[in-house]
Amino acid sequence: MTVTVPGPTLGVVGGGQLGRMLGEAAAPLGVDIVVLDPTPDCPASAVADQIVGGFDDPEAMAELAARADALTFEIELADPDLLDELAAEEGIAVHPSPDALRTIEDKLVQKDTFGEAGIPIPPFHRVDDAADLRDALDEFGSVMLKARTGGYDGRGNVPVSGPDEAEAAIEEVGGPAMAEAFVDFERELSVIGVRGDDEIRTFPAGENVHEEEILRETVVPARTTDEVREEADRVAREVLSHLPGRGVFGIELFETAAGDVLVNEVAPRPHNSGHWTIEGALTSQFEQHVRAVLGWPLGATTRRSPTVMANVLGTVDESQPARLGGLDDALAESGVSLHWYGKDEVRPLRKMGHLTAVGGDDADLELLARARELRDGLRFD
Repeated sequence: MTVTVPGPTLGVVGGGQLGRMLGEAAAPLGVDIVVLDPTPDCPASAVADQIVGGFDDPEAMAELAARADALTFEIELADPDLLDELAAEEGIAVHPSPDALRTIEDKLVQKDTFGEAGIPIPPFHRVDDAADLRDALDEFGSVMLKARTGGYDGRGNVPVSGPDEAEAAIEEVGGPAMAEAFVDFERELSVIGVRGDDEIRTFPAGENVHEEEILRETVVPARTTDEVREEADRVAREVLSHLPGRGVFGIELFETAAGDVLVNEVAPRPHNSGHWTIEGALTSQFEQHVRAVLGWPLGATTRRSPTVMANVLGTVDESQPARLGGLDDALAESGVSLHWYGKDEVRPLRKMGHLTAVGGDDADLELLARARELRDGLRFD
């Protein structure tokens, strides 16, 4: 294809922080962004036009398609059936494919698909009721019970260690679920992959540090062996080969104590663990997603330098207007960048922004410690 600028308009279902960063990456390419989100003045509205409407609202989705040359999504709540209808009726390209969204939005379907493809995954069990959960406990011992749809940042995940906890766990999840055997892992990894028209590219594997099921930091390169990083890349490419459509995918992985790499979960969109790419790679995951969805040539995924990303979470006891202070040290630090997501309200553990620290010969404990220190020095007034 021939690329010209000013470029096309990209319609995005979802206008949260991912939509905002997509808009920031699209502007230098001459690409306009229109987002659909039910929250007025959503974070992405600062850098994109917004249509206020639900993700399953046919009229709002039709308006989005009418204003765009291509469609994508930054949230799994996008309705794949509506996206398919728009693709057929309006002749508009939708990427990643709605079929990829169907596969990924249901964790059981996702695991079934990868298991049938021979991709390494933890053992799992379908759970429709407490009896199913007790069967899983008999088979695996302790498990993580996961809601099949809608869960994120630990929501919808319940650890279960014994049959006497089954009824309460089922009630807490609140719907169809799957039980996954606990993995004896050394560390959690992720690979951000991108599918173009006829190629797959991957960013270097990162190491993810979680607390209370929420990502706190990503360290790149992952602090593991070359062999494990290469295996993580191989597994990620295998995952991408089984997901249709163009775009960026976040692939979360476990490195086991034996050195194996297992797929945990996949997101059909840019991912929190890929935010490091904005400063840490030659092309960010957000620019890659815009390029891929539009069918443009992909950028380089080469790492610029060791990088640490630290999430800025809501350190409050209850909801309040969002006002972040204590920024002086972070802004004065060489190699440190702040990304504020523009959310009006801060809630406990809500993702409000992130810091990125780059530099040094290795993404070692010193760089990670400095990023944490600067992040922890921020406060919500």
